[in-house]
Amino acid sequence: MQHEAHTQHHETHETHAHHHQAAATWAMAAQATLHCLTGCAIGEVLGMVIGTAFDWGNLSTTVLAIVLAFFFGYSLTLRGVLKAGVGFRAAFRVALAADTLSIAVMELIDNGVIVLWPDAMDATLSDLLFWGSLAISLVIAFLVTTPVNKWMIGRGKGHAVVHQYH
Repeated sequence: MQHEAHTQHHETHETHAHHHQAAATWAMAAQATLHCLTGCAIGEVLGMVIGTAFDWGNLSTTVLAIVLAFFFGYSLTLRGVLKAGVGFRAAFRVALAADTLSIAVMELIDNGVIVLWPDAMDATLSDLLFWGSLAISLVIAFLVTTPVNKWMIGRGKGHAVVHQYH
């Protein structure tokens, strides 16, 4: 009897996992990436503005921007999961599971574009190059990260984990 219940639970779990795979649409992936992009953009812009305003070096400014991108990216997810009544520790684990790969890919692409863009690292807040290169780097990061999120959602990972709390 106990074995039968375990088998039934296992089959239900597999059906549930298969449901997540079938539900991974491009629209869902784009929505998850846009959510991630919002947190990343807030952190990136704030970090770049702070670093540039205080005339910090490129490395310090970039590190601050990346730290803030992760902070705001996780915070947006954490806020939504906490609203669903989940305790802080569990909500924090959900945010880490849902966003870490997405934010990491987004930051790698975003900062990579800025580093490779001629003179972008030396642009100031009053330069069109600063804002233009930042905007374009975020668009490229969005385009690269969306397929990553689709792949993760299709496997019941990433933002698929968050959707059970909505």
